[in-house]
Amino acid sequence: MSDLEVGQQSPPMPAQTPRQRRRQQQQARLEQASMAGGDGQDKTILMRCPLVNGIEDNWTWSKRFRSKEVVLSGSNLRTVHFHPNWSKGTAGIQGKRPLNNGRYYWELHVSQRVFGTSIMFGIGTRNCRLHANAFRNMLGENEHGWGLSHKGVLWHKGVALLYTKRFRENHPTQIGVLFDGIEGTLTYYKDGKCLGVAFRGLDKVEEPLYPIVCSTAAKTEMTLKCARREFVNLQDRCRAVIMRRLRTAADLEKLKLPLPITEYLGEVIDDKEPLRQVNGYEMCMMDMN
Repeated sequence: MSDLEVGQQSPPMPAQTPRQRRRQQQQARLEQASMAGGDGQDKTILMRCPLVNGIEDNWTWSKRFRSKEVVLSGSNLRTVHFHPNWSKGTAGIQGKRPLNNGRYYWELHVSQRVFGTSIMFGIGTRNCRLHANAFRNMLGENEHGWGLSHKGVLWHKGVALLYTKRFRENHPTQIGVLFDGIEGTLTYYKDGKCLGVAFRGLDKVEEPLYPIVCSTAAKTEMTLKCARREFVNLQDRCRAVIMRRLRTAADLEKLKLPLPITEYLGEVIDDKEPLRQVNGYEMCMMDMN
């Protein structure tokens, strides 16, 4: 669709790592908390929001830093409408929340109009372009942006990396973004499931960073439903310094630290294989599908 269109025995389970056990215990606590009471909105936050111990963060979208093809509506202007009539390019908008040196999580509910060249979610500096008279992957086209396309591809400095499965077209979805300015990472969630760390080294960025979304597809709609932030304590800052020297779970195990400390330090280790860069031919094929 173009951008213009409206019975065998199960094998034994492997032994859990300390990190996996900690995650399972945390999930069980969240489920118990959600069963204890509270309204539906609170339950959603408990079950899905990573920063459950943080506080609500009431930022919204910028009226100033946006494309002329973006219209805001809804409570506190949290709903973004891209190309309300028809699309002839790429439109973006920046959030008001500066992100550096803190931990922030926000959740976007995307309408069923998921199609076209590129619908993107991520962060960028003030120098990130917010409008283009062409259909393109605008967020991450240069060093000023870091973005995830609905085709499952990460973009930064014009380089594309395979990250996750392509989003289902014409089907509403929920995208969560976790920015950790202390560890310097950006992590995505899709429909409540963590997709893993997407970008690193963001703690080295000296310019202010802001949430950014953009779309090439006509009449795309996104609503900011959940935004939370966390006060970063001395413990988190100490962990960030330690983990700059430790890269794998194996390195951490060699220290033979008490289990609670090992588990806490291990929360920020990502042992996934490096992402594979997408070549030009693959990008053409993805645009055709």
